[in-house]
Amino acid sequence: MTMPTIILTGAGVAIGDVVRVARSAAPVALAPAARARVTAARAIVDRLAHSDNTIYGVNSALGANTGEPISPDDFAAYQERAVQARAVSVGPRFATDVVRAMLFARASGMAVGGSGVSPAVLDAILALLNAGVHPAVPGLGSIGVADLAPLSHLFLPLLGQGIAEYRGEMLPGEAALQRAGLQPARLSAKDGVALISSNAATVGQAALAVRDCADALDALNVAAALSFEGFRANLSPLDPRVNAAHPAPGQATVAARMTTLLAGSSLWQAGAARRVQDPLSLRCVAQVHGTTLAALRTARDYVELELNSAADSPLVVVDPEEMLSNGNFHIAGLSLAFDALGLALAQSAMLSVQRCQKLLSPALSGLPLQLTLRGPEHSGFAATQKTLVALYGTIRHLANPASLDAVPVAEMVEDHATMASLTVAKAGTMALHLRMLAAVELLAAAQAVDLRGLPDGALGCGTGHAHAAVRARVPMLDGDRPQGPDIENVCAMVAAGGLPVTDLLAQ
Repeated sequence: MTMPTIILTGAGVAIGDVVRVARSAAPVALAPAARARVTAARAIVDRLAHSDNTIYGVNSALGANTGEPISPDDFAAYQERAVQARAVSVGPRFATDVVRAMLFARASGMAVGGSGVSPAVLDAILALLNAGVHPAVPGLGSIGVADLAPLSHLFLPLLGQGIAEYRGEMLPGEAALQRAGLQPARLSAKDGVALISSNAATVGQAALAVRDCADALDALNVAAALSFEGFRANLSPLDPRVNAAHPAPGQATVAARMTTLLAGSSLWQAGAARRVQDPLSLRCVAQVHGTTLAALRTARDYVELELNSAADSPLVVVDPEEMLSNGNFHIAGLSLAFDALGLALAQSAMLSVQRCQKLLSPALSGLPLQLTLRGPEHSGFAATQKTLVALYGTIRHLANPASLDAVPVAEMVEDHATMASLTVAKAGTMALHLRMLAAVELLAAAQAVDLRGLPDGALGCGTGHAHAAVRARVPMLDGDRPQGPDIENVCAMVAAGGLPVTDLLAQ
């Protein structure tokens, strides 16, 4: 099915738009009003480039050579060299969906109108994206003060250089363009700077990371709700009156979400809970997951701010006609938001580990030791505790802040950096581990439910769906068997959308 075209107007681009372009190949086009804005800004660049005004990156050199004049005869060639010289990224390449997100993020920023890019160059970016030509972009090279290195690799194929993937084949940039029926773009004054002097690589990746972290968090909500069923938890912490009394950001949303998942559960009946007050890993899901949701919302807001901003330096201003040097490429807010998100995700991960351990403990759950009926001759779920701790240890390590890890560069002129690319990359990796953690908890919780021998209809609507989804992939553990494949199987089910997951960010 063909996806509807996303029209860039210079405003209103959301994370969902990035996801549709990156993962569903939604086509992208430029609105007429945005084209007029881009064209007007370009005309200012063409006039001021030949004026007596010294303009960084246009008629004056970049970096440590700031202030050194560029000959008008060298304007175009200098822009191409600026891209070539900064293609210094190394390491494993970004995945195709991330590359598409980067291309879209840069086009979105250009549509605002402050970059001064030639309209033909912006059209070439959209053509590259819509044709499915995906540049090879190594993952290490940005320090979060404009993604100069990764964006240089991203746009080399636009110039008929570098390497790009087209229909599954890695090709020289020029060959990839030819296969797609495209021509290399020709750069004029400022075009090279407009291509690479932004944070589009980080912002595109950040949009996908927010989506993946939000989905992983709701998978943990589902797993927690199923653990409630297996543990026979007290549901009073979900009461709307409780959460209205302490209106912390995200708390009421998560409590309502858990209530929806447990709708129809026998746990709502009087006397169904085994304890008056449960361990904190069950009692405080709304508080901890709610805080994580609040951190996700903050990260989303910063990403969407960047998607809809002209963060170029120099910035083209239409009235009066000027090009202003500035620091809008410095995305400290986004970097700090993702560091905070990492800490919040680790808190939610810790709760999942603790809930699983409570299910395995007869003293707390009232269930057989290690969730096996076979007695001491069998290990049941005992060894999964090591998997849980290994996953949590990795998440905890990734939660360490990266925004303070900068070192001055460029003759000490660039003496501060946000390291936003690192804060975003680690959040994306954490999402993968959180999904695996949710898979382990789902398996343990489903086993607990089965051991309780609950009658049909005893589970809630959402928890019943989750239990059935797990059991459609993995049978109840009777005798010991390798459980690594079981965990991977359920994790694949979670990734494929097999759980009753909702979009927490839309609530």
